[in-house]
Amino acid sequence: MIKTAMQAFISDRIDDFVNDLETLVNIDSSSDNLAGIDAVARFFVRRLEAMGFSTCLEKRGDRGVPCLQAHNRPLTETFDILFLGHMDTVFPPGEVQKRPFSKHGDRAGGPGVCDMKGGLLVALYVLETLHHGGVLNQLSMGVCFNGDEEVGSKASREWIEANAVNSRRVFVFEPCRPGHRFVLQRKGGGGYRITARGTSAHAGVEPEKGANAAVEIAHQTIAVQRFNQQADEGVSAHVTVIRGGERTNIIPDEARASVDVRVASKRQVAPVESFFKSLPANTHVPGVTLSVNGGVDRPPMESDDRTLELWRLIAAEAARMGLKVAWIATGGCSDGNFASALGVPTIDGMGLVGGNAHRQDEYVELNSIVPQIRLIASVCQSIAQDKRSSLQAS
Repeated sequence: MIKTAMQAFISDRIDDFVNDLETLVNIDSSSDNLAGIDAVARFFVRRLEAMGFSTCLEKRGDRGVPCLQAHNRPLTETFDILFLGHMDTVFPPGEVQKRPFSKHGDRAGGPGVCDMKGGLLVALYVLETLHHGGVLNQLSMGVCFNGDEEVGSKASREWIEANAVNSRRVFVFEPCRPGHRFVLQRKGGGGYRITARGTSAHAGVEPEKGANAAVEIAHQTIAVQRFNQQADEGVSAHVTVIRGGERTNIIPDEARASVDVRVASKRQVAPVESFFKSLPANTHVPGVTLSVNGGVDRPPMESDDRTLELWRLIAAEAARMGLKVAWIATGGCSDGNFASALGVPTIDGMGLVGGNAHRQDEYVELNSIVPQIRLIASVCQSIAQDKRSSLQAS
C-alpha cells in the first residue's frame, strides 16, 4: 500500500486540485478551439517539466491539433505505463462564460469537468505524488494528451498507437463511473453515409418522370433497421440523420442517410462491412442508384488475460484501501480502443468519478479526488516494486 507520507501528500493537496480544476475547466477548449487546447497543454507542460519530464507539444494534422507528449526516461525505453487522455471538449467557445466552473456540495460542474479535465488532473497529481515519494524514478512513464479525441482522433491516432505499442500498460483517464466502476471493454465504432441519386420531376404535373431518391433512402433505412435487429449481440446500426429534397413540389433527385455503427468484437466487423457493401446492389426504386461510404474506423476494446491480470492488481490495491471497485463494458469509444487493439493491456475510466458527459449537467464527485489518486499511485508503486524485484532476480 502507498506510503504514509505519500498519503498525506495527496490529502494535503485537495484544495490545490480543486483550484487547478477550476483553472482548466475555465479554459474553452472545444475540438475546433486550437488556442484553447494549446493553453491546456501548456498548463501541463509547466508542471511536468518541473518534475523532470521531457515534453514535446506537437501540432498534428492539417489543422495543427495540439498534442502533448511527455516522458521521464529516454524514448528508447519501453514505457512501464502510458497515461492517455484528451484535452478537447465538445462544448463550443463561449460556453465557459455561460456556465463557468462551479461547486455544489460534493460535486463540481462546468464544461469538460468530467470529460475529461478532471481525469487529466488525476494523471498529473498521480505523477506528482510518485515524484514526491521517490517512486517516479523507478518507472519509465509516458504521457500522451491529444486535442482531437472528441472528433475521432484522426490527426493523433497514429501518434497514440506509436506510443501505446511502446508501452507495457496503458491507463486512460476518461471518467470513472459512479460507484468506482472502471472500463475494461468498449465497443468499436464507425459510420456510413448512404447516398441515393435519382431524377427530379414536378411532383404534381409529371411525377412519373422522376426517380425518388427519398423513397429509396426510406427503403434503405428499413433495411438497416432489419440488419440491426438480426445482428449478433453487441452489434448495432442506427440511421441517425436523413436529408433529401429541396421543395415540396419537386421529386428529390438526391437523399442521404447517416448511420452510426457499433461492434463489440473484432470478428463482428466483417459482417457489418459486408452488409453495407451489399446495399448498392439492392435498390428498390427504378432509376435510382446508391453509393455507400464509411466503415468501422475505431476498433473495439476487448479485455484479454493480461488486461484482466492488470485489473486484479488494481482491485487488490483497492481492497487494501477499503475501496469497493468494479469494471464495466460500455458502448462508447475512447482512445483506449486504439491501445487495446494493439494488444497492450489497457484500463480505462481512471479519471474522477463523474457522469452526464457531453451535457450541461456534467459533474464530478469531489470526494473521489483523494481515493482515485491514492489508488492509482498505489498501483504504480506496486508495479515499480515488481519491476525492481524482477531486475534483482535477473
